[in-house]
Amino acid sequence: MKTERGFLSFDELQQIEFKKFTIPRLELVKDLFVFSCYTSLSYIDVIHLTADNISVGIDGELWIYYNREKTDKSIKIPLLPKALHIIDKYKDSHKSKSQGTIFPKMSNQKLNSYLKEIADVCGIKKNLTFHIARHTFATTVTLSNGIPIETVSKLLGHSKISTTQIYAKVIERKVSDDMWRLRIEFNEIEKEKRIKII
Repeated sequence: MKTERGFLSFDELQQIEFKKFTIPRLELVKDLFVFSCYTSLSYIDVIHLTADNISVGIDGELWIYYNREKTDKSIKIPLLPKALHIIDKYKDSHKSKSQGTIFPKMSNQKLNSYLKEIADVCGIKKNLTFHIARHTFATTVTLSNGIPIETVSKLLGHSKISTTQIYAKVIERKVSDDMWRLRIEFNEIEKEKRIKII
C-alpha cells in the first residue's frame, strides 16, 4: 500500500485521538499531534507555547495569541474544546512547569519517529509526520466543515490566500475521488439489476 503525505481523514484522526497509550512518551506525542490538528500550530509553535499565549478573546472564550516562529506573523486562534482538554491534561506536568511551557518539550526528530509508531498501532498507512497535523486542520477540521477559506487562511497565518487554496484543491480532489467511487458503486448496482431482469 502506498504511503501518502497529506492529511488525515476524520476517521483516521479519531483513530489516533481515541487511542489510549500506556507508554507516556506515545501518549504525549499523540496529544501534541491532536492538539496541532485542532489549532493549526506547527511543531515549533506547539513546543514554545506558554500560559501567556492563552487569553480571553473577543467572544469571551479562550484563544491562542502567538507570533509564528517561522514567519513572526501574529496569529489569533480560538481554542476548540478538544484543544482545551489537552491543555488541561498537562497543566500539572512538572516537566512543562520547569520548562515554562504548556507542554513538555521533545525534539522534532523524536516526535516524528514516535508518530511512526502511533501510525503503526492505529493501522494508518500514511507517512505520519507532525506537519500532517497542520494539513489536517486545514482540510478535515476546517474546510471540510464549511469554514470559509479566508478564515482558514487567517488561522493558518498565511499572508496570501493562494497559499491556502492548495488545501481547497486537495478537498476538491477528494470530493472527485469519492464521487468516482460512488459512480462505480451505482454502475455495479445497475448491472446487477439488469442481470436479475434478464
